[in-house]
Amino acid sequence: MSEAPRSHGQRPPRPQKKFFHRRKFCRFCTDSAIKIDYKNPQTLRDFVTERGKIMPRRITGNCAIHQRELSLAIKRARTIALLPFVVSDN
Repeated sequence: MSEAPRSHGQRPPRPQKKFFHRRKFCRFCTDSAIKIDYKNPQTLRDFVTERGKIMPRRITGNCAIHQRELSLAIKRARTIALLPFVVSDN
């Protein structure tokens, strides 16, 4: 029962898991038929979480220009009650 001596605080090396990172792309840059409009809540709901928060760029993959337009459209849609500010828990 002899074990290999380990120095204090070091762990044995773990096998590295390989995972695939999918390249994110701006949906609005690739398809020019999709317009960002505050009067179209169906399109805007794809970029809002189930709790009502605007999803960040790093998750949606939007470019900076379209993310700014999108957040402005979501805020306008919330103001005129097409989208909720907060979703209730009921």
